[in-house]
Amino acid sequence: MLKALTTSATGLEAQQANIDRIANDLANVNTDAYKRETTEFQDLMYENTREPGERQGASTVSPTGVQKGLGVRVGSAHKLFEQGAAKVTNNQYDLMIEGKGFLPITKANTGETVYTRAGSFKL
Repeated sequence: MLKALTTSATGLEAQQANIDRIANDLANVNTDAYKRETTEFQDLMYENTREPGERQGASTVSPTGVQKGLGVRVGSAHKLFEQGAAKVTNNQYDLMIEGKGFLPITKANTGETVYTRAGSFKL
């Protein structure tokens, strides 16, 4: 019973992480150059309860065995670099990147080069 609850809890935690990611994507739906994410999950270890070829009775053999999964976890989250919708801003300094690529920008306070797809510029 305890293993079943622990396994269920891992599934709930993974789905909560997925819901949090979706909520973040929805909150930023109107943010320029925001890139939504996708979440990937990984299985935790499996426990062999019956080995392949093990006898179950006098004449029955389990050909594949039986495994019980011990849960799931968030494996990774990836940004989806999709082309956003074009919109007219009427600002002569704004631009849009079509296709793949980023704009290199030098930060004024640190001199560090950073990369962006947001094309909203001002003097």
